[in-house]
Amino acid sequence: MPVTRKSLLSGGLAVTLLAASGYLTVQLRDRDHQPAAGSNAPLITATAAPSPAADAGTARAAAPDRYRYERLAGPDRTVVRDARGGVVATLTDNARTAVLAGPSRTFAEPGTTTATVVTDSWVRLMPQPWKAGAEQEGWFRTWFQQSLGSTADDVLAAAVQYVAGAPAEKDAKGVRFKGDASFGPLNPNGSAGNDLRLEQTDFFDYLGVPYTFADKVTRQPDKTRYGAFDCSGFVRMVYGYRSGYPLLSKDAAGPGLPRTANGLARTGPGVPVIPLTTAAGSDTTLRPSSIDPLQPGDLVFFEIDARTGARLDHTGIFLGLDTDGHPRYISSREEADGPTFGDKGGTARLDDNGMYAKGLRSAKRL
Repeated sequence: MPVTRKSLLSGGLAVTLLAASGYLTVQLRDRDHQPAAGSNAPLITATAAPSPAADAGTARAAAPDRYRYERLAGPDRTVVRDARGGVVATLTDNARTAVLAGPSRTFAEPGTTTATVVTDSWVRLMPQPWKAGAEQEGWFRTWFQQSLGSTADDVLAAAVQYVAGAPAEKDAKGVRFKGDASFGPLNPNGSAGNDLRLEQTDFFDYLGVPYTFADKVTRQPDKTRYGAFDCSGFVRMVYGYRSGYPLLSKDAAGPGLPRTANGLARTGPGVPVIPLTTAAGSDTTLRPSSIDPLQPGDLVFFEIDARTGARLDHTGIFLGLDTDGHPRYISSREEADGPTFGDKGGTARLDDNGMYAKGLRSAKRL
């Protein structure tokens, strides 16, 4: 949803984030060691630091049974540790999203923020939801050997490939599937600070090609919306088109991701890691008192437009801690005219009293 027409519910407690939380596999670095922000172009760097899983030459070949599988709760999950006790994977029950340890990367967007995100977390989808004991199953053993240590694009890499200045890339059919994205076309009845850009732009509009969804419905792209997607369209691009999660054509319960932020939050698949709560005797949604369970790749949901009532109207993807120790997320926003984890139109932090932090309502792990 646009960030220019915001009327937040007042009140709410300040959110605290424990930098040492076991749920976050983000590795922070001293700001003095970060690349200089000398331009407005996005920056993605990778440092081939040794993986805690094993030596660089053996990490991918290591068999799954060489690791220790530890069960934890809140949410129920399996943590995979190497011989030295280091966490190499976090696998949540009933979720396909896995967080794997890998080479450290730096995500920077100097045109909108001085903060960078330095992380050794790699977020990937397993071929099926995790369950306790699945480390003994053939599908997991194959997937784990192929995925641990891989530097192919993951969820986080895909997410930052649409920020301002990101280079375009086309597939073998000539379809542009990555590169600088817009939020949507200008609204003929809008103005700066008042619905400047049109919503309801999905990922296939960005692609400019028809798409057949898991519910067998085929949609045609709007040529006026080429190269654009709104907040939920962005999530569907990253997790659906790029990562392979099934997609639905509308808001409905089913074998895929619904169309809107509200649908993703209320009827879509995934494990609630921050449950949606309401005030007693009311449909007024509440800001969570803690965001400790968040891990990179989680979907976060917001209520930032009073005109939509209790409907959740914005969504994005949690990146992890920035170099100042603050939790940061990325989403497609009207004022930034596309995906950003910067602070144009409101800080993208979740631990202050800014617009997004105060509007946060829930989170899911797909």
